[in-house]
Amino acid sequence: MRPKVGIVFAILASAMPAAPAAGMAWEPATGIAAGRGEKGPWQQNDSRYDYVDDATVAFAGGGLAVAWVDQKRKDVLFQRIGPGGRPDGNTRGKPVNVSRSPATFSWQPRIAGTATRPGRIYLLWQEIIFSGGSHGGDILFAASGDGGARFSAPINLSRSRGGDGKGRLTGEIWSNGSHDLAVAADGSVLAAWTEYHGALWLARSQDGGASFTAPLRVAGDDARPARAPSLAAGPDGKVYLAWTVGEDPKADIHVAQSDDGGASFGPARRIGAGPGHADAPRLAVDGEGVLHLVFAEAPAGQDGPSRIRYARSPGGAAGFGPARTISASMHGGAGAAYPALATDGRKGLAVIWEVLPAGAARPRALHIVTSSDGGESFSAPAPVPGSAAEPGASNGSHQGLLGKKLALDAAGRVAIVNSSMLPGERSRIWLIRGLTGGLMQGRMQP
Repeated sequence: MRPKVGIVFAILASAMPAAPAAGMAWEPATGIAAGRGEKGPWQQNDSRYDYVDDATVAFAGGGLAVAWVDQKRKDVLFQRIGPGGRPDGNTRGKPVNVSRSPATFSWQPRIAGTATRPGRIYLLWQEIIFSGGSHGGDILFAASGDGGARFSAPINLSRSRGGDGKGRLTGEIWSNGSHDLAVAADGSVLAAWTEYHGALWLARSQDGGASFTAPLRVAGDDARPARAPSLAAGPDGKVYLAWTVGEDPKADIHVAQSDDGGASFGPARRIGAGPGHADAPRLAVDGEGVLHLVFAEAPAGQDGPSRIRYARSPGGAAGFGPARTISASMHGGAGAAYPALATDGRKGLAVIWEVLPAGAARPRALHIVTSSDGGESFSAPAPVPGSAAEPGASNGSHQGLLGKKLALDAAGRVAIVNSSMLPGERSRIWLIRGLTGGLMQGRMQP
């Protein structure tokens, strides 16, 4: 039986703690979508899935934008968010179906926009198209020129048999959602993705997403498959691309730099080299051109507990200083994994990560740190209020944890989306909004 949406949202709001986290002020959580909690056995696009998941958020198109997946419909849905966290009127209060492909699953959307063209919104996602290869998956893109009221027909950027959007750890373990989207300073749209057999690809559009270049192979092969790409564009026209590798128990983060808008890349630099396993990098460039990187590191190997590491570079991919830990041993033996990173366009930063309780396979909550001095110091880690899954449930995304759940704007407004599923009963997606005023209380020095 499908739950009543209003009841689910009321339970969520009433359960939200009032205590501040990371020196921030938080608004009550707002429900975005709700559904059933059915995830049957995998039978390709005939699988019986009925839940909502894969939420992502961005400040784009002149406001706050959220996208997610309805697994029953097999589609990516988009919604503008107005004051108070409620649906914006430009989409008539209803989500817009972006993918429009009910025969194939659509997973893990990404949103991007640009301040120079405030009405433009871009979406990228993984479409589970089977084209004769060992794994299904292609990378699709759509654009809106009116703030998200309508989107163009989807474009298939990859058109391959490689299983695009899959980030392989081993032959039996991979993450869907291994792709990213960014907009360069000149308005160029950049899309990066990996495939199951290891290649890392990048395609560019210089006409607002109407057409893209043929994909450029940046790195990766079947022996050392690239995984979890992250894109960032600087104010000087430089483009940065980070990734990690699979089939390597001592994987490091790789960062490459392009000085020609993504047409070509220089040699990759290795960050976080050491005996541990590094994964899930995220890049951002602040308003002063400083490059910031966060990633998860498991000192005892990829099956052990992990922590969140941070490094910064004022001089591009070649200028990173030593990485340092910004999560803390406050989780009672739990792991800190799959971080997200955002900048306010000046020197403000926010980082969130998934909390994996000891012995649990799925995350249960989110934690956050913030910085107002460009990463020189960070606040003490704290739980994100209202981010915990209800008893018996776990947080999404259930096809892979490489999503982008965090956004930060120039006014210091933080937006976080989360999803969870209680198997056999219900699923939900919700929005948590905060303000970074007084964020450096209880700061944690390097």
